[in-house]
Amino acid sequence: MKISLLPKSLLVSDSVCSNSDVKPRPLFASRVSAGFPSPADDYVESGIDLHQHLVKNPAATFFAKASGDSMQLKGIYNGDLLVVDRSLSAKTGDVVIAAIDGELVCKILDTSNRQLLPANPSYSPIKLRDGGDCLIEGVVTHAIRYL
Repeated sequence: MKISLLPKSLLVSDSVCSNSDVKPRPLFASRVSAGFPSPADDYVESGIDLHQHLVKNPAATFFAKASGDSMQLKGIYNGDLLVVDRSLSAKTGDVVIAAIDGELVCKILDTSNRQLLPANPSYSPIKLRDGGDCLIEGVVTHAIRYL
């Protein structure tokens, strides 16, 4: 899975977070049925600001678009928008964005075996070799899917 970063103009910054023009959108109190609608679903509980909900550390957060199918079993699909937090310390089992020899990838970190794992059995792990260039860019906190 390759990752393409969004343009710098779309990166999260304090000025974006404090934008008073952004209004919270309605949040329904009950879940949305994928079957038959419920009459109780007409009640709106409160507003929700997705930026506030998805971005915990604005100064350390960036977005990237996923490409490929190597992370499907973790729920990351081709074209998904990934929310990545650089302030989190990556640990084994985390989904991370890593730069390997200059190429960005999205994989599961396995520190004990020094490798990056795909979430699709059709792909092989990436062994982190001694002297190889690998930099963890951040931990993926959310994947937003476009329909």
